[in-house]
Amino acid sequence: MNKWLRKSLFVVVSILTFGLITPAQLMNTINAGNHNERDVVEAQSVENDFSRTASYIEKSDSEKEKFMQNLFRQAEFQSYQKFGDRIKPVIENEFREVILPNIETAIVETASQFPEEDLKNLTITEQPGKGLSEKIFNIKNNETGKDILRFHVRREHPPQNGYWFNFHYHTYHDQYQKHHDLGSIYWDKNTPPKWMS
Repeated sequence: MNKWLRKSLFVVVSILTFGLITPAQLMNTINAGNHNERDVVEAQSVENDFSRTASYIEKSDSEKEKFMQNLFRQAEFQSYQKFGDRIKPVIENEFREVILPNIETAIVETASQFPEEDLKNLTITEQPGKGLSEKIFNIKNNETGKDILRFHVRREHPPQNGYWFNFHYHTYHDQYQKHHDLGSIYWDKNTPPKWMS
């Protein structure tokens, strides 16, 4: 069989079978009775290249995933720290179900805008704002020292409607001017305590 035809067949079979049949297995099938030592060595070399590439991609994806999971854990921790012992028990479940997934989505969307090698420079600030401050946490680029995202929670008190916590974030794309809504959680008709109390 022509060399170029055989290589083309390897590529097509690999693509169609999503790598379940390796080029070496195909080579053994094609050359069942006709073993040419040079062809076997070439097929093994191609197979090794495929496995090295797959291993690199898998390692790269798992490192990125670990990094993102770490960011998510820090974001959740900082949020609960901001709520303090008096607010956290009241809104924790709703926060985890409604707001936290939206925070994770915002982080993923922003992280996807950075090259993979720059992701390691993104960190979460260590201290949420106390008292009446809106700041929950910021994600900043350590290399430039600039904030990328700013996550806030604002107290709202619509007339005759009790108190609400409005979660939102700001991004560097619009110089932190626009509110990107993450959701709101109802508190009560009574004034909520200060943050971190």
